[in-house]
Amino acid sequence: MATLDGSNIKKLIVACDAGMGSSVMLASTLKKQLKKSGVTVEHSPVAEIPADADVVVTQNNLAERARGVVPNIPVVPFQLFMGDPNVAKVVKAIQDGSTVEV
Repeated sequence: MATLDGSNIKKLIVACDAGMGSSVMLASTLKKQLKKSGVTVEHSPVAEIPADADVVVTQNNLAERARGVVPNIPVVPFQLFMGDPNVAKVVKAIQDGSTVEV
């Protein structure tokens, strides 16, 4: 586990595999939630995660692949595209400028 400092997050990546609409919807939702925080939210295939990301959120089954692509960037796995507690913790930490274990 790593500690994520929400006040240091400037770029969040939602990584997916097949380009399905669900991950694009999650990215759109996170953009709205984090707009006031000044965080850039982008959608990316797992194999093309940008190296300047501060944190990556991705489905549980893609987390290890994402860690292989960006080994020095925290990867937060989730199960649910909407309402997942891991994603909610990251959003709250960014909004509050607090820390969270991921």
